[in-house]
Amino acid sequence: MNTKIYQHVHALAKDLLQASVRKNQATFDEYYLELKQLCEEHEDSDKDHPVQWETLADFTDDLVLAVSIYEKALLKAQAINSKDFLSSIAFAIASLQVELGDKASAIAHLESAKINSNKIADKELKAEISELLEELQST
Repeated sequence: MNTKIYQHVHALAKDLLQASVRKNQATFDEYYLELKQLCEEHEDSDKDHPVQWETLADFTDDLVLAVSIYEKALLKAQAINSKDFLSSIAFAIASLQVELGDKASAIAHLESAKINSNKIADKELKAEISELLEELQST
């Protein structure tokens, strides 16, 4: 990923988080729009990357919309075969699907995340994926 874009996305994420903590909706909306425009500007170009879309989804309050943005991020992760992004994005989708009451889709995404997480170093994410999958499969 282009370092300049990554730094911009990272800075926007920090700004969005700070605006959220301060409950400053106007500032949050401003930074969210900037991030959305960045994603759209780079979509389907050599600067397109799943981290942009995953970050946008992370800050999207509408759960259904967030899932659709994560799905777009997942496609970008598949295109570059990034096991880290494939795992984290599928886990995020599954978590939202649990909230939306779509257990079957959540399990399917968690199973995919678990397979992809075999190739990543993040032990905490691996554990979260396994725990949520076991929990859903046992209920």
